[in-house]
Amino acid sequence: MKKLLCLLAVTALFGVRAYAGEYPDITIPEVKKAITEGKVTLIDVNGAQSYKSGHVPGALDFSAVNKDLASKLPADKGALVVAYCGGPSCGSYARAAKAATALGYTNVKHMSAGLSGWVKAGEKTDKS
Repeated sequence: MKKLLCLLAVTALFGVRAYAGEYPDITIPEVKKAITEGKVTLIDVNGAQSYKSGHVPGALDFSAVNKDLASKLPADKGALVVAYCGGPSCGSYARAAKAATALGYTNVKHMSAGLSGWVKAGEKTDKS
Protein backbone atom coordinates (compact mmCIF):
# COMPACT_ATOMS: atom_id res chain seq x y z
CA MET A 1 0.00 0.00 0.00
CA LYS A 2 2.86 2.42 0.86
CA LYS A 3 4.50 1.70 -2.51
CA LEU A 4 1.26 2.46 -4.29
CA LEU A 5 0.86 5.74 -2.43
CA CYS A 6 4.45 6.71 -3.20
CA LEU A 7 3.95 5.87 -6.85
CA LEU A 8 0.79 7.98 -6.96
CA ALA A 9 2.55 10.89 -5.26
CA VAL A 10 5.45 10.79 -7.72
CA THR A 11 3.06 10.55 -10.67
CA ALA A 12 1.09 13.52 -9.36
CA LEU A 13 4.27 15.55 -8.89
CA PHE A 14 5.43 14.94 -12.44
CA GLY A 15 1.94 15.62 -13.76
CA VAL A 16 1.90 18.99 -12.00
CA ARG A 17 5.34 19.84 -13.39
CA ALA A 18 4.21 19.00 -16.92
CA TYR A 19 1.02 21.02 -16.45
CA ALA A 20 3.05 23.94 -15.07
CA GLY A 21 4.32 24.51 -18.59
CA GLU A 22 8.00 23.74 -18.34
CA TYR A 23 9.70 23.83 -21.71
CA PRO A 24 12.72 21.86 -22.92
CA ASP A 25 16.04 23.61 -22.62
CA ILE A 26 18.15 24.50 -25.63
CA THR A 27 21.85 25.28 -25.35
CA ILE A 28 23.67 28.30 -26.72
CA PRO A 29 25.52 26.19 -29.37
CA GLU A 30 22.17 24.74 -30.49
CA VAL A 31 20.68 28.23 -30.72
CA LYS A 32 23.69 29.48 -32.68
CA LYS A 33 23.35 26.60 -35.14
CA ALA A 34 19.61 27.26 -35.56
CA ILE A 35 20.31 30.97 -36.16
CA THR A 36 22.95 30.13 -38.78
CA GLU A 37 20.54 27.75 -40.51
CA GLY A 38 17.68 30.27 -40.30
CA LYS A 39 15.56 27.75 -38.41
CA VAL A 40 14.58 29.61 -35.24
CA THR A 41 12.45 32.45 -34.01
CA LEU A 42 13.88 33.93 -30.83
CA ILE A 43 11.81 35.86 -28.32
CA ASP A 44 13.51 38.12 -25.77
CA VAL A 45 11.41 38.60 -22.61
CA ASN A 46 13.74 41.01 -20.80
CA GLY A 47 11.70 44.15 -21.46
CA ALA A 48 12.07 47.05 -23.88
CA GLN A 49 14.93 48.82 -22.08
CA SER A 50 17.04 45.67 -21.86
CA TYR A 51 16.22 44.82 -25.48
CA LYS A 52 17.52 48.23 -26.58
CA SER A 53 20.70 47.69 -24.56
CA GLY A 54 21.40 44.33 -26.17
CA HIS A 55 19.67 41.14 -27.29
CA VAL A 56 20.47 37.94 -29.14
CA PRO A 57 20.72 38.87 -32.84
CA GLY A 58 17.39 38.46 -34.60
CA ALA A 59 15.33 38.13 -31.42
CA LEU A 60 11.90 39.67 -31.16
CA ASP A 61 11.17 42.08 -28.30
CA PHE A 62 8.25 40.35 -26.57
CA SER A 63 7.13 43.58 -24.90
CA ALA A 64 6.79 45.20 -28.34
CA VAL A 65 5.19 42.29 -30.24
CA ASN A 66 3.18 40.56 -27.53
CA LYS A 67 -0.24 41.59 -28.85
CA ASP A 68 0.78 40.88 -32.45
CA LEU A 69 2.89 37.77 -31.79
CA ALA A 70 0.90 35.57 -34.17
CA SER A 71 1.95 37.70 -37.15
CA LYS A 72 5.62 37.61 -36.09
CA LEU A 73 5.90 33.84 -35.79
CA PRO A 74 6.36 31.49 -38.77
CA ALA A 75 3.37 29.90 -40.47
CA ASP A 76 4.77 26.42 -39.69
CA LYS A 77 3.44 25.55 -36.22
CA GLY A 78 6.24 22.97 -35.87
CA ALA A 79 8.97 25.57 -36.35
CA LEU A 80 11.47 26.11 -33.55
CA VAL A 81 10.55 28.98 -31.22
CA VAL A 82 12.99 29.84 -28.42
CA ALA A 83 12.18 32.14 -25.52
CA TYR A 84 14.77 33.53 -23.13
CA CYS A 85 15.12 36.11 -20.40
CA GLY A 86 17.97 37.32 -18.20
CA GLY A 87 19.55 34.08 -17.05
CA PRO A 88 19.10 30.70 -15.39
CA SER A 89 17.12 32.03 -12.43
CA CYS A 90 14.70 34.08 -14.53
CA GLY A 91 11.27 32.60 -15.23
CA SER A 92 9.85 35.43 -17.35
CA TYR A 93 10.62 33.50 -20.54
CA ALA A 94 7.51 31.41 -19.77
CA ARG A 95 5.21 34.29 -20.76
CA ALA A 96 6.45 34.13 -24.36
CA ALA A 97 6.69 30.34 -24.37
CA LYS A 98 3.09 30.04 -23.18
CA ALA A 99 1.93 32.63 -25.70
CA ALA A 100 3.55 30.69 -28.56
CA THR A 101 2.11 27.42 -27.27
CA ALA A 102 -1.34 28.99 -27.03
CA LEU A 103 -1.00 29.95 -30.71
CA GLY A 104 -0.44 26.28 -31.54
CA TYR A 105 3.36 26.10 -31.75
CA THR A 106 4.63 22.67 -30.78
CA ASN A 107 8.43 23.11 -30.80
CA VAL A 108 8.86 25.78 -28.13
CA LYS A 109 12.09 25.73 -26.11
CA HIS A 110 13.81 27.72 -23.39
CA MET A 111 17.35 29.03 -23.63
CA SER A 112 17.87 28.87 -19.87
CA ALA A 113 21.34 30.44 -20.07
CA GLY A 114 19.50 33.62 -21.01
CA LEU A 115 21.07 36.83 -22.17
CA SER A 116 23.67 36.74 -19.38
CA GLY A 117 24.82 33.28 -20.51
CA TRP A 118 24.90 34.42 -24.13
CA VAL A 119 27.16 37.35 -23.23
CA LYS A 120 29.29 35.22 -20.88
CA ALA A 121 29.85 32.77 -23.76
CA GLY A 122 31.38 35.65 -25.73
CA GLU A 123 28.50 35.96 -28.17
CA LYS A 124 27.65 39.30 -29.71
CA THR A 125 24.40 41.13 -29.11
CA ASP A 126 22.42 43.51 -31.28
CA LYS A 127 21.41 46.89 -29.94
CA SER A 128 18.46 48.93 -31.07
